[in-house]
Amino acid sequence: MEVKTRAHRTFGTSVATAAFLLLAACSGGADDDSPGAGDGSGDGDLTIIQPGRPGEEASTGAPEESIDEEPSHADIAFMQMMVPHHAQAVEMGELAKRFAVDPGVRRMAARIRAAQGPEILMMSAWLEREGVEVPQPDDDPRDYDHSEHGHDPMMGMLTKAEMAELARARGSRFDRLFLQGMIGHHQGAVRMAENLAAEGIDTLVTELAADVHVTQNAEIARMRQLLDQL
Repeated sequence: MEVKTRAHRTFGTSVATAAFLLLAACSGGADDDSPGAGDGSGDGDLTIIQPGRPGEEASTGAPEESIDEEPSHADIAFMQMMVPHHAQAVEMGELAKRFAVDPGVRRMAARIRAAQGPEILMMSAWLEREGVEVPQPDDDPRDYDHSEHGHDPMMGMLTKAEMAELARARGSRFDRLFLQGMIGHHQGAVRMAENLAAEGIDTLVTELAADVHVTQNAEIARMRQLLDQL
């Protein structure tokens, strides 16, 4: 699947969260005794050096120089797959708001809704900006797996039958099914984030994946504790 995208970013913004080296040099190679040398008042040009990816050369440019960057297929696939993946987690959280009885389960569900709902909007906006299709909440994430090497098919998504079973459950049975389902769901997201780490290019996407990895691993540990206490 060929996906055509074009993102325009300033050079300064693209290195805001990356390691960078800022060099000041006066045009013509002025020495330390030249007017303005070393005091920040000269007319020297600023050059930003951004380290390249492994095996690639560093790139340079002026702070306001605009460059074109294309997200990798892995970036796009991650964002497209994560939209319906998050949407199912939010749907599960809404069921927990109605049917969960354990206070810890209710708090966990509220936390998931509060975090992943806004992330869906952010990811959808990113995809729109890149000019690619924005998935619907009930889409199968695997339909958007168009990266070169593919992704782990075990994304932790609950089947329609499992979601229906969760919706019918009540009391402690609901709490148990919710925790079991959400633990697997989070594990799928963590694997997707790990896959993205090897091929991601876009700063926003890789930062989101890193946050998913850290946050959802922590929530998995907490949900396992809650499950043991039921």
